[in-house]
Amino acid sequence: MNHYYALIAAGGHGTRLWPMSRSRSPKQMLPLIDDHSMFRTSVERIQTLFRPEDIFVVTNSELVNELRQEVGQIPSENFIVEPQAKNTAPALALALSYIQKRDAEATVAILPADHHIVQRDKFCRILEAAWKVAQDGKIVTLGISPSYPATGFGYIQQGQAIAEVDGFKVYQSRRFTEKPDIVRATQFLASGQYSWNSGMFIWRVDRAMRDFERHQPAIFAMCSYLQSAFDAPDYEAKLIDIWATMPSLSIDFAIMEKADNIAVIPDDIGWSDVGNWTSLYDVLPQDKFGNCIKGDASDIRVILDTRDTLVFSDRLTVAIGVEDIVVVDTDDVLLICHKDRSEDVKQVVDYLRENGNEEYL
Repeated sequence: MNHYYALIAAGGHGTRLWPMSRSRSPKQMLPLIDDHSMFRTSVERIQTLFRPEDIFVVTNSELVNELRQEVGQIPSENFIVEPQAKNTAPALALALSYIQKRDAEATVAILPADHHIVQRDKFCRILEAAWKVAQDGKIVTLGISPSYPATGFGYIQQGQAIAEVDGFKVYQSRRFTEKPDIVRATQFLASGQYSWNSGMFIWRVDRAMRDFERHQPAIFAMCSYLQSAFDAPDYEAKLIDIWATMPSLSIDFAIMEKADNIAVIPDDIGWSDVGNWTSLYDVLPQDKFGNCIKGDASDIRVILDTRDTLVFSDRLTVAIGVEDIVVVDTDDVLLICHKDRSEDVKQVVDYLRENGNEEYL
């Protein structure tokens, strides 16, 4: 496949996995599932398809040096830095304009740095098929076949089938829906017409910039100006000035909910966004009682009459007579919550930020 690149989005903070995920050591930098950081695993997952020089990373100034060291084979100039968080749309527009200047014929697979995928070979085959579909000017999104009525994911409604490429069915996307309540999620699942929105897109850069020009002209204008200044000695100063006025929008709201040229390839690849403690628990190995104990002291197990519980701790932690609990013990914070409430951890983070407790974030 000619002119095919990967863009790994690695600037998020993973607030729902607080207190382990912090601003200076966010989720993508942590070895949550195995001995490697999730970012490194995300790079290794696609190395059969992309050469290191064809992999780009968009991140923030706090993380860029650590990310460069984590995966040294990616050229330093392939790291695109946003001065401050402005959500996904500006970050991706900046990165796509940078890649476009490198290769005007580029097609880019936009991939999160912090997702878990079991079926790597199948995933890469889908990326190959998506490249072919994208050549017709489609934004191709990877949908995940839903297994339960999740309320923590966005959904994509599939329209008519438009192709079958390399054994994968391709559908026209009818609409994107933000995270639904349980009633609507149950209806979506029963209809058989919806897939989960994985946040992974394959896009030709020329088409991407036209989509930004049409739907988000302010972002397009700013990134076009920056594209012309990438090689200028004062690029960093211009970037900081422009970024201060950049609108903060998600890519779904900015483009995907408005575009009419979206195709979806739905499939099951053993995917998880590892978006909260419960979803992390679901992908980790568990003992016969459904317990998972992680940390340096995990060989010291004092777990009595306890089921379906997740413990992250580097010191002796005792659980007696509890179930469906998450325990996360760090140097300065102890989190205890029911697994059904793990999505609410973000509310704690918001509370701490609003009350000036930045040292815990």
